[in-house]
Amino acid sequence: MAVHPAYPVGLRLTGRRVVVLGAGQVAQRRLPALVAAGADVHLVSPSATPSVEAMATGGEITWHRRRYEEGDLTGAWYALISTSDPDANTRASAEGERNRVWCVRSDDADEATAWTPATGHSAGVTIAVLTTDAKERDPRHTAAVRDAVVEGLRDGTLVAPHHRAQARAHGAAPTGGTPPTGAVSLVGGGPGDPDLITVRGRRLLAEADVVIADRLGPRDLLAELPPHVEVIDAAKIPYGRFMAQEAINNALIEHAKQGRTVVRLKGGDPYVFGRGMEELQALAEAGIPCTVVPGISSSISVPSAAGIPVTHRGVAHEFTVVSGHVAPDDERSLVDWPALAKLRGTLVILMGVDKIGKIAEALTAHGKPADTPVALIQEGTTAAQRRVDATLATVADAVRTHEVRPPAVIVVGDVVAVAATGTADAGARPETPHHEPRNP
Repeated sequence: MAVHPAYPVGLRLTGRRVVVLGAGQVAQRRLPALVAAGADVHLVSPSATPSVEAMATGGEITWHRRRYEEGDLTGAWYALISTSDPDANTRASAEGERNRVWCVRSDDADEATAWTPATGHSAGVTIAVLTTDAKERDPRHTAAVRDAVVEGLRDGTLVAPHHRAQARAHGAAPTGGTPPTGAVSLVGGGPGDPDLITVRGRRLLAEADVVIADRLGPRDLLAELPPHVEVIDAAKIPYGRFMAQEAINNALIEHAKQGRTVVRLKGGDPYVFGRGMEELQALAEAGIPCTVVPGISSSISVPSAAGIPVTHRGVAHEFTVVSGHVAPDDERSLVDWPALAKLRGTLVILMGVDKIGKIAEALTAHGKPADTPVALIQEGTTAAQRRVDATLATVADAVRTHEVRPPAVIVVGDVVAVAATGTADAGARPETPHHEPRNP
């Protein structure tokens, strides 16, 4: 008899009865997808793994605590047969055949009426990979193919343009009329290392027609963009040239109105001192759809890259992140520096290099010990990363002596003196000695 390939199809199981026989590792891997599909899952097994039992306890599935019995597949649309009893599997498979229930068998693919593909997900798309012949089934090969496709979609090396891409190109409408409205994504690019952007952020960047990029974003990723992508420099260099926020907002709106897909690539996270909400509000007022993609904030990632945990057992039970772009004695400051001085945890200061002298004075004036350890990490997570250690009493001089420049993250607290354990590279070594932690 000729061997025919399997016919791929997507099952819509919402509200439909699905029977799973056996509650071991196979069921544990397959059940989450069945639950996510909205299936009415009935599990038949005398015992279960802790994870499967938790799903039953949580009401996600109905658990019948017994062995398989004839009639269990009645009314089912789909069945997963995965018990450790070959005889029970054979009898259940035969019942499924009689009742025209598609059955997957974990112990014998040749006797199954359905196969489970290797699946993955990316941007609302499900990728399913099947082999063409049961005798040639190689789960490792299908999984490798699946992984390659999913990874390509996620990191942008495999770009699948949306159906509206041609209508967006160069802002032209497909019928010569008004071009369809595009969309904007506010993407947090992370602290600087291009590998630390999120999977979703990298994919959206690969699909962009226009990228409006900050200086603090992962600049290396811009070199990977296709030639047709327009890159707009929105660098806000301290005390240098800058693109006014209003101009940035207008650029986002105008390019989206031309039907283009726009990515606003920002350093760190869009909402951590990133003015992302201002941009979102401007887009909302203009009727432009916007997606916000969180990013890894430099407030935690940069200290980590420099071998500093912002919390540590027995040393710090909390950490506080503040902006230091306004000095404590400035009437515009919204930071309660006296209250911060009384906290025993870690203080992380962003955008505070040129104000650190006054900040240190304010903290010590309100009770923070002058010998509190301080670390300044410049260009964190990049090849240019360097760390300078000091105390509140000496940090102002350290900034001048070591010529610390923005961008730099400042960490204040005893966690600075906690020894790194294999996570810091050469760029994370302090330029001045560590201080021993004081008893908290």
